[in-house]
Parts: sequence; structure tokens; C-alpha cells
Amino acid sequence: MNTWRNASLVLTAAAVLALTTACGQDNGGQAPAGSVGAAAPAGAPADNAGGYGSDYGAAGGGAKAAATPAGQLAAEETDKAGEVLTDGEGFTLYRFDKDSAKPPKSACEGDCAKAWPVVSAEGAKPPAGVDAALLGEVARADGTKQLTVDGWPMYRYAKDTQPGDVNGQGVGGTWYAAAPDGKKASPGSGSGQDAGAEEGAEQGAEQGAEAAPADLAGLSVRKDPDLGEIVVDRAGMTVYRFQKDSAWPMKTACTGECLKKWPVVAPVEKNDTEGISTKGYVTFNRPDGLKQQTIDCWPLYTFAGDKKPGDTSGQGVGGTWWAVSPQGKLVGASK
Repeated sequence: MNTWRNASLVLTAAAVLALTTACGQDNGGQAPAGSVGAAAPAGAPADNAGGYGSDYGAAGGGAKAAATPAGQLAAEETDKAGEVLTDGEGFTLYRFDKDSAKPPKSACEGDCAKAWPVVSAEGAKPPAGVDAALLGEVARADGTKQLTVDGWPMYRYAKDTQPGDVNGQGVGGTWYAAAPDGKKASPGSGSGQDAGAEEGAEQGAEQGAEAAPADLAGLSVRKDPDLGEIVVDRAGMTVYRFQKDSAWPMKTACTGECLKKWPVVAPVEKNDTEGISTKGYVTFNRPDGLKQQTIDCWPLYTFAGDKKPGDTSGQGVGGTWWAVSPQGKLVGASK
């Protein structure tokens, strides 16, 4: 029995080593010294205060979070995230994808809670038109009673320095402004759209653009009218590959200024994908210290020029950038 078990462990280890070697990962899958985590989406804060280091703000440390009282909540319209939920002082409230709503549970502790201050349920009153039954609280490990909306724990963002700021939207691919009902806020979802919104939506549909459905997986597949099935991130933004990169061994040709236009796709757990091939689905520990998701060992990016879900303006740029199929293949590139 022990012989069989030992043999099984050896085979499993050999399989992992084979995949690692095939992708050119020569550091055992660990982040290199001085890693700064994954690159921020365009417009998002780029340092670790936004939760990019240490698993994008996952649990750590035991320091008591400095909670701010919720007070009278309100719904505010923003250009960046549509209609968002704000606290009694007018600051945007956020939710974390690694939290749980059923049952309510927070995965943001320690340093994470310094970047994303907890909002307590103290004095919480719902915005006009929102059912008070959606408001609740969850007891944190330090005893703080954190506000929940439809089960989701609520936070502020330390880099929102004044009421109306929405700097935390999309940080790390896991933090999003909360809509008044606790769902993820998204542009165009608010009630304050002008009379031309419907016409604009129709024009967007004709161009193949679409609003990102709520609660998308970290990576999923979208049927584009021109390109067919392509990979999109959690915000519904198109994912790309760079022809000058290499998969075997895994190398990147996009560094420095290039990353401002082509931010890397942060690592996404396999169980947080839909319709994506898991062949060569590994994290690329880049020489610059960033961690990047790959499919079939090919590094993945988004394009800063894509302004909304459904945009594919990065397609074919320079004859080297292409949308990605669910198997990690180039879409539309000449063979």
C-alpha cells in the first residue's frame, strides 16, 4: 500500500515539474524576491496599498481594523462606475470578490484592512428606495460589526481622499464599488441616465459593445460578433496576447512603457473561470516582479485603449496584438 502511495506521489510531482519546465518556470512557481504583485488596471493605483501584494489583499495579520461608521447611506451617480453606494460622509463603499455573502464573511484582515478600511454597521440607514432588509452586519474576528449589503461586507478605500472618489474600482480584479443593492456597480447601471442613453445603448450594440454582466468569473468567454469566442476578464474587458512573447520558455517582450498600454492580467484561480482551457494555466512570475496569468503558458494582457466591455480596439495593433481564444490561441492572426 505504501509503495503504491509513494509511487503515486512521485508521478504527481513529476507531472507538476513537467508542466513547470514546459512553461519555462525555473523558480518553482514562487514569486521572485522583491515581487510587487500584479499590475494594476489602467487608471488604478499601482502600489501595494491597493491590495496587489500578498494575494491582492487576502487575509493576513491580526491588527484590529479601524472601522468607520456607515451612517445614512446614499446612492450617487459616477462616470467611472455608474450608480454607487456611499456612506454618511459621501465616500464610496466597496466589496471584495474573495469575501462571501452566503454566509457573510470577510477575507480582508491585517494590512488589507489598512488599505480597505472596514465600514461598521453603526447608524446604518438605507438609501431612498432600497429595502432596509438588505442591510446587515457580520462580526469580524476582532469584534467589529461590519456593515453588509445583501450579505456582502462593505469597505472604503484608503486612496479615496474625498467624497465622490472611485479610485478603488477594479483594483486587483477583485475590488469593486458596490451598487445600492449590494451588487457590483457598473457604468450605465444607474437610474440617472439621460434621455439619450437608450439610443447610445443601441449604437453600442451595433458596434459589438455590451455592458459587463454582473458577477462575471475572473476569466470567461464572450461571443464577439466579429471575432467569435474570445476571453474576457471579470470586468468584461477583452484579453489579448502579444506575438513577440514566448510560451516555451515563458518570456515577455512587453515591459516598461508597454505595460502602461497593455496591463498584465492578474492571476485568477482555476475555480474562478468559465469555459477557459486549464492547459498550461499557470502564473508567470515575470522578471520585473509582476505576477501574470497565462493560458497554454502564454502571458495575458488587457488594453488600456478599450474603454468599456465589448471593446476590441486592441485587436491587430501593430500586427502583434490579438484577442485570445478559450484555448489560449490567437484570434484573427494570420498563420
